[in-house]
Amino acid sequence: MLERLAVDVAVVAGLGIGSYKLKALDAKGALAAAAVGLVVLELGGFYPFLAMVTFVVLGVLATKYRFREKAKLGLAQSRNGVRGWGNVMGNGLAAVIFLAFEYFSHMDVFWAATFASIATVNGDTLASELGKIFGKNPRLITTFEPARPGVNGAISWPGELFALLGSFIMALFALPLTEQKIMMLLAVTIGGFIGVNLDSLIGATLENEGITNNNSTNFLASLFGGSIGALLFYVLA
Repeated sequence: MLERLAVDVAVVAGLGIGSYKLKALDAKGALAAAAVGLVVLELGGFYPFLAMVTFVVLGVLATKYRFREKAKLGLAQSRNGVRGWGNVMGNGLAAVIFLAFEYFSHMDVFWAATFASIATVNGDTLASELGKIFGKNPRLITTFEPARPGVNGAISWPGELFALLGSFIMALFALPLTEQKIMMLLAVTIGGFIGVNLDSLIGATLENEGITNNNSTNFLASLFGGSIGALLFYVLA
């Protein structure tokens, strides 16, 4: 027990330091990521942890992709793409909550919720960062009027495809944890995809009104996306 915990601490510490060295996270962000990673490992084990690591890697790659071009257009992530602890918690807290429910209940429905919440933030990051480049004619999700790339609530067909792809990738990590593989794949992918669009909807409404910020918007969207994934799995299975 203690040996495993020591190994887990060493792993998440190494990843946290690596994220800081690569300028993906600032110091507080790296500490928060290590803490979240340790909780995910202890509650959920290898597969949700690997999903979170994959999300971080894909997020960094998507953020850095043609970063100078995005910067020139005023669309780049602030602070040169370096994220802080608020972003880490906004993206990871919902998954931790769902994992806690799974840990005590041992119900597959909470696996669906966990991975659908991760699928939401992964799909949102890919849709946002890559949609700014490939989505040339975005529209506002609330009115479908033309919108400037990068504004809260702006969506595009390429962005939607990246959202679906990002959700599907996270769904693959959930398959070894259930016998209901097709249902899990559908529930997580669809739940994550809906969660991404709810993120856009919250951004276009509550965030634009100053009620939420980017981090709380991410948390709410991942919470809703995870809940929808759980509901879909329950209905399908």
